[in-house]
Amino acid sequence: MNAEKLMIEGKPPNANYKNDLSFNVRLNVWTLRTIGTWPRSPDHSWLETLEHVCLNLFCYELLAFILIPCSIYIILEIKDFYNQLKLGSALSFFLMAVMKYCVFIIREDDIRKCVELIENDWKNVRYQEDRKIMLENASFSRRLIVICGTFMYGGVIFYYIALPLTRAKIVEEGGNLTYRRLVYPFPKVLLDARHSPINEICYTIQLLSGFVAHNITVAACGLAALLAIHACGQLQILMSWLEKLVDGRKNDNENLDQRLANIVKQHVRIINFIALTEDLLHEISLIEVVGCTLNICFLGYYSMMEWDSKQPVSGVTYIILLISVTFNIFIFCYIGQLLAEQTVKVGEKSYMIDWHRMPWKKSLAIPLMISMSHSTTKITAGNIIELSISSFGDVIKTSVAYLNMLRTFTT
Repeated sequence: MNAEKLMIEGKPPNANYKNDLSFNVRLNVWTLRTIGTWPRSPDHSWLETLEHVCLNLFCYELLAFILIPCSIYIILEIKDFYNQLKLGSALSFFLMAVMKYCVFIIREDDIRKCVELIENDWKNVRYQEDRKIMLENASFSRRLIVICGTFMYGGVIFYYIALPLTRAKIVEEGGNLTYRRLVYPFPKVLLDARHSPINEICYTIQLLSGFVAHNITVAACGLAALLAIHACGQLQILMSWLEKLVDGRKNDNENLDQRLANIVKQHVRIINFIALTEDLLHEISLIEVVGCTLNICFLGYYSMMEWDSKQPVSGVTYIILLISVTFNIFIFCYIGQLLAEQTVKVGEKSYMIDWHRMPWKKSLAIPLMISMSHSTTKITAGNIIELSISSFGDVIKTSVAYLNMLRTFTT
């Protein structure tokens, strides 16, 4: 038996696939299960369904606790344009979170299908070299999620904890009423949030709401990284198989027909997985592209305004939020670019092998693989914008253009 094979008698090719799968999806499970959007098993119990529904309702209520009162506050109590714009742009982030959350819930079956395909790929790893490639890509996707989470949760700490605590308390009614300003103002027509313990309760709920909104963003970024990077790993495995197509592996009994059949099956499976990934992510990607374009513009504007008004804590907070939003859309564009490059490399690798040493009829499969590599589905934002480094540059340029228009309009 080949020393590099993982085949064990009576067991799956990769007997330790559960540990490998857990390593690959653990961070995604944490972020998605926290908000009740990790897909349930097909034979889930009523208790699991109850937990799932309760978490969904709880998250919707937390997001509504910010969106509804703040919308009323903008209409009834804010008079100057700057503060209306400041609060309205913050609400746009929560509106994005609600839309992405709805996509998670609606697309539960598609997410489950993708996870099952990933599990099957781990289960059916045949060679140690292939397992090493998959582990390297799993580590890379985990690093992307960790970096995104660091920025996003760091934004929660600064915006919802550091910024309110550094502001001086407000004293009213001749010194008889002292309270701390909430992160998001609450309209008096609904509730007077100046008095204790209502003030503390509202602040705690707003903190939880902020965590849920930012966690949804991390979950969306993490899901995109998981699926796209896994597809890249499978393409790298395919290229490894192509290198060994003509001569085969040492001590391997597979003939040329079997190797060619395995390569074609692997390529078709990857194309189907990429198509499913695109179908799952194109709505989330569109929300991210449009929302991040506006948020980068607004956060850049507030960063300059807060520094000009000599409020360093507020300025640092907005800069951190700006970095987190920018990095978030960069991840989406980067993984789209990476996946597109890997699909093209499959065609290049198909041409670079010693196909001329193959029998003439069998070598006819190579042009088909090259053709399919150039027509493979790519990740897009709403089937409108192809995600790439170029589209990331377009997002930044558009945000800067809006920022200049905003500064001209407000000065």
